[in-house]
Amino acid sequence: MKKESPRYRIALDDFRRARRKAALQEIFSWLTGQSNTLLSFEEARQALKASGEEVHGLESIPLKAIIGSVGRYTEFNRNFLPRRDALSSRWARVKSVLRDLDEMPPIQVYQIGEAYFVLDGNHRVSIARERGLTHINAYVTEIHTKVPLTPETDLNDFILKAEYAEFLANTRLDENCPDIDLGITAPGRYRVLEKHIDFHRETLSEKSGEKISIQDAAHRWCHDIYSPVTEIIKSRGILRDFPKRTETDLYVWIAEHQEKLHKVLGWSVDTNIAAADLVDQRGGGIKRMLTRVTERIISAITPPILEPGPQPGRWRERQLATHDMGHLFRHILVPFNGKEESWEALEQAIQVARREESHLMGLHIVSHESEKESDFVKGLAERFEARCKDAGLIGEFAVDVGGVASRINDRARWSDLVVLYLVHPPESQITSRLSSGIRSLIQRCPRPILTVHPDSRKLERFLIAYDSSPKANEALYMAAYFAGRWGASLVVLTVNESGSRPLWAAFRARRYLESRNITAKFIQKNGKVEESILEAVDEEGIDMILMGGYSRKPVAEVILGSSLDEVLRKSPRPVFICR
Repeated sequence: MKKESPRYRIALDDFRRARRKAALQEIFSWLTGQSNTLLSFEEARQALKASGEEVHGLESIPLKAIIGSVGRYTEFNRNFLPRRDALSSRWARVKSVLRDLDEMPPIQVYQIGEAYFVLDGNHRVSIARERGLTHINAYVTEIHTKVPLTPETDLNDFILKAEYAEFLANTRLDENCPDIDLGITAPGRYRVLEKHIDFHRETLSEKSGEKISIQDAAHRWCHDIYSPVTEIIKSRGILRDFPKRTETDLYVWIAEHQEKLHKVLGWSVDTNIAAADLVDQRGGGIKRMLTRVTERIISAITPPILEPGPQPGRWRERQLATHDMGHLFRHILVPFNGKEESWEALEQAIQVARREESHLMGLHIVSHESEKESDFVKGLAERFEARCKDAGLIGEFAVDVGGVASRINDRARWSDLVVLYLVHPPESQITSRLSSGIRSLIQRCPRPILTVHPDSRKLERFLIAYDSSPKANEALYMAAYFAGRWGASLVVLTVNESGSRPLWAAFRARRYLESRNITAKFIQKNGKVEESILEAVDEEGIDMILMGGYSRKPVAEVILGSSLDEVLRKSPRPVFICR
Protein backbone atom coordinates (compact mmCIF):
# COMPACT_ATOMS: atom_id res chain seq x y z
CA MET A 1 0.00 0.00 0.00
CA LYS A 2 1.34 3.40 -0.96
CA LYS A 3 1.67 6.19 1.61
CA GLU A 4 -0.19 8.55 -0.72
CA SER A 5 -3.44 6.56 -0.51
CA PRO A 6 -6.49 8.50 0.71
CA ARG A 7 -7.04 6.13 3.62
CA TYR A 8 -3.48 6.68 4.78
CA ARG A 9 -3.78 10.47 4.52
CA ILE A 10 -7.01 10.41 6.53
CA ALA A 11 -5.36 8.20 9.15
CA LEU A 12 -2.40 10.59 9.30
CA ASP A 13 -4.77 13.51 9.96
CA ASP A 14 -6.36 11.48 12.76
CA PHE A 15 -2.91 10.88 14.22
CA ARG A 16 -2.13 14.62 14.22
CA ARG A 17 -5.39 15.34 16.05
CA ALA A 18 -4.51 12.65 18.57
CA ARG A 19 -1.07 14.23 19.05
CA ARG A 20 -2.60 17.64 19.71
CA LYS A 21 -4.89 16.11 22.34
CA ALA A 22 -1.91 14.37 23.90
CA ALA A 23 0.02 17.66 24.05
CA LEU A 24 -2.89 19.42 25.79
CA GLN A 25 -3.19 16.57 28.27
CA GLU A 26 0.53 16.82 29.02
CA ILE A 27 0.10 20.52 29.88
CA PHE A 28 -2.92 19.77 32.08
CA SER A 29 -0.99 17.00 33.84
CA TRP A 30 1.91 19.36 34.51
CA LEU A 31 -0.39 22.08 35.88
CA THR A 32 -2.36 19.76 38.16
CA GLY A 33 0.49 17.47 39.21
CA GLN A 34 -1.55 14.42 38.21
CA SER A 35 0.35 11.62 36.53
CA ASN A 36 -0.61 10.89 32.92
CA THR A 37 1.85 8.09 32.18
CA LEU A 38 1.38 4.41 31.48
CA LEU A 39 2.79 1.92 33.93
CA SER A 40 5.54 -0.54 33.08
CA PHE A 41 4.38 -4.14 33.31
CA GLU A 42 7.81 -5.46 34.26
CA GLU A 43 8.14 -2.94 37.07
CA ALA A 44 4.63 -3.78 38.27
CA ARG A 45 5.29 -7.53 38.12
CA GLN A 46 8.48 -7.25 40.18
CA ALA A 47 7.27 -4.58 42.60
CA LEU A 48 4.01 -6.35 43.37
CA LYS A 49 5.77 -9.69 43.94
CA ALA A 50 4.09 -11.76 41.23
CA SER A 51 3.64 -15.33 42.40
CA GLY A 52 2.30 -17.03 39.29
CA GLU A 53 0.05 -16.68 36.25
CA GLU A 54 -3.11 -18.13 34.79
CA VAL A 55 -4.21 -18.11 31.11
CA HIS A 56 -7.86 -17.10 30.63
CA GLY A 57 -8.07 -16.95 26.83
CA LEU A 58 -10.13 -14.54 24.73
CA GLU A 59 -12.21 -11.94 26.58
CA SER A 60 -13.79 -8.54 25.93
CA ILE A 61 -12.05 -6.08 28.26
CA PRO A 62 -12.79 -2.38 28.99
CA LEU A 63 -10.31 -0.08 27.25
CA LYS A 64 -10.20 2.27 30.26
CA ALA A 65 -8.91 -0.60 32.40
CA ILE A 66 -5.69 -0.76 30.33
CA ILE A 67 -3.20 1.24 32.41
CA GLY A 68 0.18 0.00 31.17
CA SER A 69 2.26 -1.73 28.57
CA VAL A 70 4.99 -4.32 28.41
CA GLY A 71 7.39 -2.40 26.16
CA ARG A 72 5.75 0.80 24.88
CA TYR A 73 4.70 2.52 28.13
CA THR A 74 6.77 5.61 27.22
CA GLU A 75 5.23 6.02 23.73
CA PHE A 76 1.61 6.57 24.77
CA ASN A 77 -0.04 8.49 27.60
CA ARG A 78 -2.61 7.16 30.08
CA ASN A 79 -5.41 7.60 27.48
CA PHE A 80 -3.22 5.84 24.91
CA LEU A 81 -2.74 8.99 22.86
CA PRO A 82 0.62 9.05 21.03
CA ARG A 83 3.36 11.06 22.75
CA ARG A 84 5.83 11.17 19.83
CA ASP A 85 5.57 12.39 16.26
CA ALA A 86 7.81 9.50 15.20
CA LEU A 87 4.87 7.15 15.77
CA SER A 88 2.85 8.72 12.96
CA SER A 89 3.85 6.31 10.15
CA ARG A 90 3.16 3.12 12.10
CA TRP A 91 -0.01 4.48 13.70
CA ALA A 92 -1.47 5.67 10.38
CA ARG A 93 -0.48 2.48 8.58
CA VAL A 94 -2.21 0.29 11.19
CA LYS A 95 -5.37 2.36 11.06
CA SER A 96 -5.49 2.59 7.28
CA VAL A 97 -5.65 -1.22 6.89
CA LEU A 98 -8.49 -1.55 9.40
CA ARG A 99 -11.69 -1.29 7.40
CA ASP A 100 -13.96 -2.21 10.33
CA LEU A 101 -12.81 -1.59 13.90
CA ASP A 102 -15.35 -4.10 15.22
CA GLU A 103 -13.32 -6.80 13.42
CA MET A 104 -10.00 -5.61 14.82
CA PRO A 105 -7.70 -8.56 15.63
CA PRO A 106 -7.54 -9.32 19.37
CA ILE A 107 -4.69 -7.84 21.35
CA GLN A 108 -2.69 -9.67 24.04
CA VAL A 109 -2.67 -8.41 27.64
CA TYR A 110 -1.54 -9.28 31.13
CA GLN A 111 -4.09 -8.78 33.91
CA ILE A 112 -3.18 -7.71 37.46
CA GLY A 113 -6.26 -7.34 39.61
CA GLU A 114 -8.77 -5.32 37.57
CA ALA A 115 -6.12 -3.62 35.43
CA TYR A 116 -4.46 -4.67 32.17
CA PHE A 117 -1.05 -4.24 30.49
CA VAL A 118 -0.64 -4.53 26.71
CA LEU A 119 1.76 -7.19 25.49
CA ASP A 120 0.87 -6.90 21.80
CA GLY A 121 -1.48 -4.36 20.17
CA ASN A 122 -0.54 -0.94 21.62
CA HIS A 123 -1.38 0.87 18.36
CA ARG A 124 -4.69 -0.95 18.08
CA VAL A 125 -5.58 0.17 21.62
CA SER A 126 -4.62 3.77 20.75
CA ILE A 127 -6.74 3.71 17.58
CA ALA A 128 -9.70 2.15 19.39
CA ARG A 129 -9.52 4.80 22.14
CA GLU A 130 -9.26 7.55 19.50
CA ARG A 131 -12.41 6.24 17.78
CA GLY A 132 -14.35 6.17 21.08
CA LEU A 133 -14.67 2.40 21.55
CA THR A 134 -15.30 1.18 25.09
CA HIS A 135 -14.18 -2.48 24.84
CA ILE A 136 -11.69 -4.53 22.88
CA ASN A 137 -11.12 -8.27 22.43
CA ALA A 138 -7.97 -9.56 24.10
CA TYR A 139 -6.18 -12.77 24.97
CA VAL A 140 -5.78 -12.45 28.75
CA THR A 141 -3.12 -13.91 31.02
CA GLU A 142 -3.72 -13.14 34.71
CA ILE A 143 -0.73 -12.45 36.95
CA HIS A 144 -1.20 -13.30 40.64
CA THR A 145 0.11 -10.72 43.14
CA LYS A 146 -0.44 -9.94 46.83
CA VAL A 147 -1.66 -6.42 46.01
CA PRO A 148 -4.05 -6.07 43.04
CA LEU A 149 -4.34 -3.00 40.79
CA THR A 150 -7.46 -1.14 39.70
CA PRO A 151 -8.21 0.88 36.54
CA GLU A 152 -7.82 4.05 38.66
CA THR A 153 -4.27 3.20 39.72
CA ASP A 154 -1.90 6.01 38.72
CA LEU A 155 1.86 6.33 39.20
CA ASN A 156 1.54 7.47 42.84
CA ASP A 157 -0.92 4.69 43.58
CA PHE A 158 1.43 2.22 41.96
CA ILE A 159 4.32 3.35 44.16
CA LEU A 160 2.11 2.84 47.22
CA LYS A 161 0.98 -0.58 46.08
CA ALA A 162 4.56 -1.57 45.36
CA GLU A 163 5.57 -0.51 48.87
CA TYR A 164 2.56 -2.37 50.26
CA ALA A 165 3.53 -5.54 48.38
CA GLU A 166 7.08 -5.29 49.74
CA PHE A 167 5.70 -4.77 53.24
CA LEU A 168 3.43 -7.82 53.00
CA ALA A 169 6.23 -9.94 51.55
CA ASN A 170 8.39 -9.10 54.58
CA THR A 171 5.73 -9.35 57.29
CA ARG A 172 3.15 -11.78 55.81
CA LEU A 173 0.44 -9.86 57.61
CA ASP A 174 -1.98 -10.64 54.77
CA GLU A 175 -1.72 -14.28 55.87
CA ASN A 176 -1.49 -13.83 59.66
CA CYS A 177 -3.98 -10.94 60.00
CA PRO A 178 -6.20 -11.28 56.91
CA ASP A 179 -9.00 -9.07 58.29
CA ILE A 180 -6.75 -6.04 58.81
CA ASP A 181 -6.76 -3.36 56.08
CA LEU A 182 -3.36 -1.65 56.05
CA GLY A 183 -4.00 0.70 53.14
CA ILE A 184 -2.01 3.95 53.13
CA THR A 185 -2.35 7.10 50.99
CA ALA A 186 1.16 8.59 51.37
CA PRO A 187 4.39 6.99 50.08
CA GLY A 188 7.10 6.04 52.56
CA ARG A 189 4.77 5.14 55.42
CA TYR A 190 5.23 1.38 55.15
CA ARG A 191 8.86 1.86 56.13
CA VAL A 192 7.58 3.53 59.30
CA LEU A 193 5.38 0.50 60.04
CA GLU A 194 8.33 -1.83 59.50
CA LYS A 195 10.38 0.20 61.99
CA HIS A 196 7.56 -0.13 64.55
CA ILE A 197 7.40 -3.87 63.97
CA ASP A 198 11.17 -4.21 64.22
CA PHE A 199 11.20 -2.28 67.50
CA HIS A 200 8.42 -4.54 68.81
CA ARG A 201 10.42 -7.58 67.72
CA GLU A 202 13.45 -6.35 69.70
CA THR A 203 11.25 -5.72 72.76
CA LEU A 204 9.68 -9.18 72.56
CA SER A 205 13.06 -10.85 72.05
CA GLU A 206 14.51 -9.02 75.04
CA LYS A 207 11.59 -10.01 77.29
CA SER A 208 11.51 -13.65 76.20
CA GLY A 209 15.24 -14.18 75.79
CA GLU A 210 14.54 -15.80 72.44
CA LYS A 211 14.94 -14.58 68.89
CA ILE A 212 11.56 -13.57 67.43
CA SER A 213 11.05 -13.66 63.67
CA ILE A 214 9.84 -10.53 61.90
CA GLN A 215 6.68 -12.38 60.82
CA ASP A 216 5.82 -13.40 64.41
CA ALA A 217 6.62 -9.90 65.65
CA ALA A 218 4.38 -8.40 62.96
CA HIS A 219 1.52 -10.64 64.04
CA ARG A 220 1.97 -9.61 67.70
CA TRP A 221 2.36 -5.94 66.75
CA CYS A 222 -0.89 -6.08 64.82
CA HIS A 223 -2.84 -7.32 67.85
CA ASP A 224 -0.92 -5.63 70.68
CA ILE A 225 -0.27 -2.18 69.22
CA TYR A 226 -1.91 -1.49 65.87
CA SER A 227 -5.42 -2.77 66.62
CA PRO A 228 -5.82 -0.87 69.94
CA VAL A 229 -4.87 2.39 68.19
CA THR A 230 -7.29 1.80 65.33
CA GLU A 231 -10.01 1.04 67.89
CA ILE A 232 -9.40 4.51 69.32
CA ILE A 233 -9.64 5.97 65.81
CA LYS A 234 -12.93 4.17 65.21
CA SER A 235 -14.52 4.85 68.58
CA ARG A 236 -13.64 8.57 68.45
CA GLY A 237 -14.75 8.93 64.82
CA ILE A 238 -11.40 10.56 64.03
CA LEU A 239 -11.52 9.69 60.33
CA ARG A 240 -14.34 12.22 59.93
CA ASP A 241 -11.78 14.96 60.60
CA PHE A 242 -9.36 13.55 58.02
CA PRO A 243 -11.32 12.85 54.82
CA LYS A 244 -9.71 10.64 52.16
CA ARG A 245 -7.30 9.16 54.72
CA THR A 246 -7.21 5.63 56.10
CA GLU A 247 -6.96 4.15 59.58
CA THR A 248 -3.35 3.23 58.88
CA ASP A 249 -2.59 6.82 57.83
CA LEU A 250 -3.98 7.97 61.17
CA TYR A 251 -2.05 5.28 63.06
CA VAL A 252 1.22 6.56 61.56
CA TRP A 253 0.33 10.20 62.20
CA ILE A 254 -0.64 9.52 65.81
CA ALA A 255 2.55 7.54 66.42
CA GLU A 256 4.67 10.32 64.89
CA HIS A 257 2.76 12.93 66.90
CA GLN A 258 3.38 10.95 70.09
CA GLU A 259 7.08 10.81 69.34
CA LYS A 260 7.21 14.52 68.58
CA LEU A 261 5.39 15.37 71.81
CA HIS A 262 7.75 13.16 73.79
CA LYS A 263 10.77 15.00 72.38
CA VAL A 264 9.27 18.43 73.00
CA LEU A 265 7.78 17.78 76.44
CA GLY A 266 10.20 15.26 77.90
CA TRP A 267 7.19 13.16 78.95
CA SER A 268 5.41 10.20 77.42
CA VAL A 269 1.95 11.01 76.06
CA ASP A 270 -0.87 8.46 75.95
CA THR A 271 -2.22 7.44 72.56
CA ASN A 272 -5.66 8.76 73.48
CA ILE A 273 -4.25 12.18 74.35
CA ALA A 274 -2.00 12.30 71.29
CA ALA A 275 -4.94 11.38 69.05
CA ALA A 276 -7.15 14.08 70.57
CA ASP A 277 -4.40 16.68 70.19
CA LEU A 278 -3.78 15.65 66.59
CA VAL A 279 -7.46 16.28 65.82
CA ASP A 280 -7.30 19.65 67.61
CA GLN A 281 -4.17 20.70 65.72
CA ARG A 282 -4.76 19.26 62.26
CA GLY A 283 -8.36 18.10 62.05
CA GLY A 284 -10.33 19.26 59.03
CA GLY A 285 -13.63 21.04 58.82
CA ILE A 286 -14.28 24.75 58.50
CA LYS A 287 -15.78 25.04 61.99
CA ARG A 288 -12.76 23.44 63.66
CA MET A 289 -10.28 25.54 61.67
CA LEU A 290 -12.16 28.76 62.44
CA THR A 291 -12.20 27.84 66.12
CA ARG A 292 -8.43 27.36 66.12
CA VAL A 293 -7.84 30.69 64.39
CA THR A 294 -10.26 32.53 66.70
CA GLU A 295 -8.66 31.10 69.84
CA ARG A 296 -5.19 32.13 68.67
CA ILE A 297 -6.31 35.67 67.88
CA ILE A 298 -8.08 36.08 71.22
CA SER A 299 -5.10 34.65 73.11
CA ALA A 300 -2.71 37.02 71.31
CA ILE A 301 -4.65 40.22 72.06
CA THR A 302 -5.97 39.43 75.57
CA PRO A 303 -3.76 40.26 78.60
CA PRO A 304 -3.28 37.24 80.90
CA ILE A 305 -5.17 38.96 83.75
CA LEU A 306 -8.27 39.19 81.54
CA GLU A 307 -8.22 35.65 80.16
CA PRO A 308 -11.34 33.85 81.41
CA GLY A 309 -9.81 30.38 81.21
CA PRO A 310 -11.50 27.17 80.03
CA GLN A 311 -15.26 26.85 80.10
CA PRO A 312 -16.69 24.86 83.05
CA GLY A 313 -17.04 21.19 82.17
CA ARG A 314 -14.70 21.23 79.17
CA TRP A 315 -12.07 19.27 81.09
CA ARG A 316 -14.62 16.66 82.13
CA GLU A 317 -15.88 16.29 78.57
CA ARG A 318 -12.33 15.66 77.35
CA GLN A 319 -11.66 13.16 80.12
CA LEU A 320 -14.75 11.14 79.31
CA ALA A 321 -13.82 11.19 75.61
CA THR A 322 -10.17 10.20 76.02
CA HIS A 323 -10.05 8.09 79.22
CA ASP A 324 -11.59 4.82 80.18
CA MET A 325 -14.17 5.05 82.92
CA GLY A 326 -11.87 3.43 85.47
CA HIS A 327 -9.66 6.38 86.41
CA LEU A 328 -9.75 10.12 85.74
CA PHE A 329 -6.24 11.02 86.86
CA ARG A 330 -3.84 8.84 84.90
CA HIS A 331 -1.23 11.62 84.59
CA ILE A 332 -0.43 13.92 87.52
CA LEU A 333 1.73 17.02 87.09
CA VAL A 334 3.87 18.03 90.08
CA PRO A 335 5.77 21.34 89.65
CA PHE A 336 9.12 21.50 91.46
CA ASN A 337 10.95 24.60 92.68
CA GLY A 338 13.75 22.61 94.27
CA LYS A 339 12.71 23.37 97.84
CA GLU A 340 11.42 20.95 100.44
CA GLU A 341 7.77 21.88 99.88
CA SER A 342 8.05 20.37 96.40
CA TRP A 343 8.67 16.98 97.97
CA GLU A 344 5.63 17.40 100.21
CA ALA A 345 3.58 18.01 97.06
CA LEU A 346 5.07 14.85 95.56
CA GLU A 347 4.09 12.83 98.63
CA GLN A 348 0.51 14.07 98.32
CA ALA A 349 0.56 13.27 94.60
CA ILE A 350 1.81 9.76 95.37
CA GLN A 351 -1.23 9.18 97.61
CA VAL A 352 -3.50 10.11 94.70
CA ALA A 353 -1.42 8.19 92.17
CA ARG A 354 -1.63 4.95 94.12
CA ARG A 355 -5.42 5.11 94.04
CA GLU A 356 -5.55 6.17 90.39
CA GLU A 357 -2.67 4.02 89.02
CA SER A 358 -1.18 7.29 87.80
CA HIS A 359 1.92 8.30 85.89
CA LEU A 360 3.72 11.11 87.75
CA MET A 361 5.12 14.01 85.72
CA GLY A 362 7.66 16.22 87.48
CA LEU A 363 8.29 19.71 86.12
CA HIS A 364 11.07 22.13 87.03
CA ILE A 365 11.04 25.60 85.46
CA VAL A 366 14.20 27.64 84.94
CA SER A 367 14.80 31.18 83.73
CA HIS A 368 17.42 30.44 81.09
CA GLU A 369 18.15 27.60 78.69
CA SER A 370 21.66 27.22 80.11
CA GLU A 371 20.25 26.14 83.49
CA LYS A 372 18.52 23.04 82.10
CA GLU A 373 21.69 20.89 82.25
CA SER A 374 22.95 22.08 85.63
CA ASP A 375 23.98 19.62 88.34
CA PHE A 376 21.18 20.94 90.56
CA VAL A 377 18.53 20.13 87.94
CA LYS A 378 20.03 16.68 87.26
CA GLY A 379 19.98 15.99 90.99
CA LEU A 380 16.30 16.96 91.18
CA ALA A 381 15.45 14.62 88.32
CA GLU A 382 17.34 11.70 89.87
CA ARG A 383 15.74 12.20 93.27
CA PHE A 384 12.25 12.52 91.76
CA GLU A 385 12.57 9.37 89.66
CA ALA A 386 14.05 7.44 92.59
CA ARG A 387 11.14 8.43 94.87
CA CYS A 388 8.60 7.40 92.24
CA LYS A 389 10.35 4.08 91.80
CA ASP A 390 10.34 3.48 95.57
CA ALA A 391 6.59 4.17 95.54
CA GLY A 392 6.09 1.63 92.77
CA LEU A 393 5.02 4.30 90.29
CA ILE A 394 6.22 5.51 86.92
CA GLY A 395 7.72 9.00 87.05
CA GLU A 396 9.17 11.24 84.36
CA PHE A 397 10.93 14.55 84.99
CA ALA A 398 11.00 17.46 82.54
CA VAL A 399 12.62 20.89 82.55
CA ASP A 400 11.13 23.96 80.87
CA VAL A 401 12.12 27.60 80.44
CA GLY A 402 9.88 30.62 81.12
CA GLY A 403 7.42 32.06 83.61
CA VAL A 404 6.28 29.64 86.30
CA ALA A 405 2.50 30.11 86.02
CA SER A 406 2.46 30.25 82.21
CA ARG A 407 4.63 27.15 81.79
CA ILE A 408 2.57 25.14 84.31
CA ASN A 409 -0.61 26.16 82.47
CA ASP A 410 0.83 25.17 79.10
CA ARG A 411 2.09 21.85 80.43
CA ALA A 412 -1.07 21.08 82.40
CA ARG A 413 -2.99 20.20 79.24
CA TRP A 414 -0.90 17.01 78.99
CA SER A 415 -1.89 15.95 82.50
CA ASP A 416 -5.15 15.20 84.30
CA LEU A 417 -4.37 16.90 87.61
CA VAL A 418 -1.89 19.49 88.91
CA VAL A 419 -0.61 18.98 92.47
CA LEU A 420 1.38 21.87 93.96
CA TYR A 421 2.47 23.20 97.30
CA LEU A 422 0.80 26.53 97.99
CA VAL A 423 3.89 28.63 98.76
CA HIS A 424 2.30 32.02 98.05
CA PRO A 425 -1.52 32.03 98.54
CA PRO A 426 -3.49 34.86 96.89
CA GLU A 427 -3.09 38.11 98.86
CA SER A 428 -6.00 40.19 100.13
CA GLN A 429 -4.84 43.49 98.56
CA ILE A 430 -6.04 44.35 95.05
CA THR A 431 -2.55 45.32 93.87
CA SER A 432 -1.18 41.96 95.02
CA ARG A 433 -4.00 40.08 93.29
CA LEU A 434 -3.15 41.78 90.02
CA SER A 435 0.32 40.21 90.02
CA SER A 436 -0.50 36.94 91.79
CA GLY A 437 0.98 33.92 90.05
CA ILE A 438 -1.31 31.44 91.81
CA ARG A 439 -4.40 33.45 90.81
CA SER A 440 -3.27 33.41 87.18
CA LEU A 441 -2.63 29.68 87.41
CA ILE A 442 -6.05 28.93 88.92
CA GLN A 443 -7.82 31.19 86.43
CA ARG A 444 -6.23 29.77 83.28
CA CYS A 445 -5.24 26.21 84.17
CA PRO A 446 -7.08 23.69 81.93
CA ARG A 447 -6.97 20.97 84.60
CA PRO A 448 -8.05 20.65 88.26
CA ILE A 449 -5.52 21.80 90.85
CA LEU A 450 -4.84 20.18 94.22
CA THR A 451 -3.08 22.50 96.65
CA VAL A 452 -0.93 20.93 99.39
CA HIS A 453 -0.26 22.06 102.97
CA PRO A 454 2.33 20.88 105.51
CA ASP A 455 -0.20 18.99 107.63
CA SER A 456 -2.09 17.30 104.80
CA ARG A 457 -3.94 14.19 105.97
CA LYS A 458 -5.13 10.99 104.44
CA LEU A 459 -7.70 11.49 101.72
CA GLU A 460 -10.74 9.90 103.35
CA ARG A 461 -13.30 12.57 104.28
CA PHE A 462 -14.11 15.35 101.81
CA LEU A 463 -16.09 18.55 102.09
CA ILE A 464 -17.74 20.05 99.02
CA ALA A 465 -18.86 23.67 99.17
CA TYR A 466 -21.85 23.71 96.82
CA ASP A 467 -23.87 26.65 95.48
CA SER A 468 -25.19 25.08 92.21
CA SER A 469 -22.98 27.31 90.01
CA PRO A 470 -21.44 25.68 86.89
CA LYS A 471 -18.04 25.23 88.53
CA ALA A 472 -19.64 23.98 91.74
CA ASN A 473 -21.40 21.37 89.60
CA GLU A 474 -17.98 20.21 88.46
CA ALA A 475 -16.95 19.94 92.11
CA LEU A 476 -20.09 17.88 92.77
CA TYR A 477 -19.17 15.57 89.90
CA MET A 478 -15.69 15.11 91.41
CA ALA A 479 -17.16 14.48 94.86
CA ALA A 480 -19.29 11.69 93.41
CA TYR A 481 -16.23 10.26 91.68
CA PHE A 482 -14.15 10.25 94.87
CA ALA A 483 -16.98 8.67 96.84
CA GLY A 484 -17.62 6.01 94.22
CA ARG A 485 -14.03 5.25 93.19
CA TRP A 486 -12.11 5.90 96.41
CA GLY A 487 -14.82 5.12 98.96
CA ALA A 488 -14.46 8.58 100.48
CA SER A 489 -17.14 9.95 102.82
CA LEU A 490 -18.73 13.24 101.79
CA VAL A 491 -19.97 16.30 103.59
CA VAL A 492 -21.98 18.70 101.43
CA LEU A 493 -22.01 22.29 102.67
CA THR A 494 -24.47 24.91 101.45
CA VAL A 495 -24.08 28.46 102.70
CA ASN A 496 -26.63 31.24 102.83
CA GLU A 497 -25.08 34.69 102.91
CA SER A 498 -28.39 36.61 102.92
CA GLY A 499 -30.33 34.93 105.71
CA SER A 500 -32.66 32.57 103.81
CA ARG A 501 -32.04 28.83 103.63
CA PRO A 502 -30.40 27.68 100.35
CA LEU A 503 -32.89 24.90 99.74
CA TRP A 504 -32.44 24.61 95.99
CA ALA A 505 -28.67 23.98 96.05
CA ALA A 506 -28.98 21.32 98.76
CA PHE A 507 -31.88 19.63 96.97
CA ARG A 508 -30.00 19.53 93.69
CA ALA A 509 -26.86 18.09 95.26
CA ARG A 510 -28.85 15.47 97.17
CA ARG A 511 -30.73 14.38 94.06
CA TYR A 512 -27.52 14.13 92.02
CA LEU A 513 -25.73 11.99 94.62
CA GLU A 514 -28.72 9.77 95.28
CA SER A 515 -29.02 9.07 91.54
CA ARG A 516 -25.53 7.58 91.82
CA ASN A 517 -26.26 5.64 95.04
CA ILE A 518 -23.92 7.87 97.04
CA THR A 519 -24.70 8.88 100.60
CA ALA A 520 -23.47 12.14 102.09
CA LYS A 521 -23.92 14.30 105.15
CA PHE A 522 -25.61 17.62 104.35
CA ILE A 523 -25.00 20.71 106.47
CA GLN A 524 -26.11 24.31 106.06
CA LYS A 525 -24.59 27.46 107.48
CA ASN A 526 -25.34 31.15 107.45
CA GLY A 527 -22.74 33.84 107.01
CA LYS A 528 -19.71 34.27 104.82
CA VAL A 529 -18.81 31.37 102.58
CA GLU A 530 -15.12 31.18 103.47
CA GLU A 531 -15.79 31.32 107.22
CA SER A 532 -18.47 28.65 106.94
CA ILE A 533 -16.12 26.37 105.00
CA LEU A 534 -13.32 26.72 107.55
CA GLU A 535 -15.73 26.07 110.43
CA ALA A 536 -17.06 22.93 108.72
CA VAL A 537 -13.53 21.66 108.07
CA ASP A 538 -12.75 21.84 111.78
CA GLU A 539 -16.11 20.49 112.97
CA GLU A 540 -16.32 17.55 110.54
CA GLY A 541 -12.68 16.41 110.55
CA ILE A 542 -12.27 17.08 106.83
CA ASP A 543 -9.21 15.87 104.91
CA MET A 544 -9.77 17.76 101.66
CA ILE A 545 -12.00 20.61 100.42
CA LEU A 546 -13.64 20.49 96.99
CA MET A 547 -14.45 23.86 95.43
CA GLY A 548 -15.16 25.32 92.03
CA GLY A 549 -12.68 27.80 90.57
CA TYR A 550 -13.30 31.52 90.21
CA SER A 551 -16.88 32.12 89.14
CA ARG A 552 -16.85 35.83 88.33
CA LYS A 553 -15.20 37.46 85.34
CA PRO A 554 -11.43 37.96 85.85
CA VAL A 555 -11.61 41.73 86.46
CA ALA A 556 -14.42 41.34 89.01
CA GLU A 557 -12.51 38.61 90.83
CA VAL A 558 -9.43 40.84 91.10
CA ILE A 559 -11.42 43.84 92.38
CA LEU A 560 -13.91 42.10 94.67
CA GLY A 561 -11.84 39.15 95.77
CA SER A 562 -13.02 35.56 96.09
CA SER A 563 -14.10 33.03 98.68
CA LEU A 564 -11.62 30.65 97.10
CA ASP A 565 -8.77 33.06 97.80
CA GLU A 566 -9.77 33.29 101.45
CA VAL A 567 -9.95 29.52 101.81
CA LEU A 568 -6.57 29.06 100.15
CA ARG A 569 -5.02 31.60 102.55
CA LYS A 570 -6.48 30.12 105.73
CA SER A 571 -7.30 26.45 105.17
CA PRO A 572 -5.14 23.90 106.97
CA ARG A 573 -6.28 21.21 104.51
CA PRO A 574 -5.64 20.54 100.81
CA VAL A 575 -8.05 22.25 98.42
CA PHE A 576 -9.14 20.52 95.23
CA ILE A 577 -10.04 23.29 92.73
CA CYS A 578 -12.37 22.00 90.03
CA ARG A 579 -12.60 23.14 86.45
